[in-house]
Amino acid sequence: MKSSKFSIIMLTVLFALFCTVPAFADSCTSAINVFKRAEAVRPFFEDCYGYAVFPIVGKGGFVVGGAYGQGRVYQAGLITGTATITKITVGFQLGGQAFSEIIFFQDKRAYDEFTAGSYEFDASISAVVVTAGIQAKAGSDGGTAGASAGPATGIQAPTGYYKGMAVFIHAKGGLMYEAAIGGQKFDVNLFR
Repeated sequence: MKSSKFSIIMLTVLFALFCTVPAFADSCTSAINVFKRAEAVRPFFEDCYGYAVFPIVGKGGFVVGGAYGQGRVYQAGLITGTATITKITVGFQLGGQAFSEIIFFQDKRAYDEFTAGSYEFDASISAVVVTAGIQAKAGSDGGTAGASAGPATGIQAPTGYYKGMAVFIHAKGGLMYEAAIGGQKFDVNLFR
């Protein structure tokens, strides 16, 4: 009796996983297509060594907060592994948000550093926020990839990589007061 219950549970879990793989693949492809449509992001696809994309990252908090998402790692346009993103924060924060995130690797060194197993952004890294065709810089340092802060400002942020990486975020919904990505932790599993 226990064996048949266990078999049914295992088959249900395997079926659920099988059904979510195509949806996850479609969400990764959709997120990549959204980023490719952003003028500031497009050149990074053409000259990067590789990238990691997280189609949906959920973030929320009330004094204590956190974020979580799953994604894929690519090199030369091919999927080379999977990754998860986590972040725990304490401090002034309120709300919730869903966003997509893409991290470009300028060269093999940056790719290898990120994919070594576990990687964490330091506090000096920030991202460029891409929403509905208007791009705005999030964060306080000037060392990340940049884009126009919007058509009304005409201000350009610096364009390029910071420590071999460039990070872009596409807001999907929600509202939260906290834009820094420093402290994000990534666990990467490459296909070998």
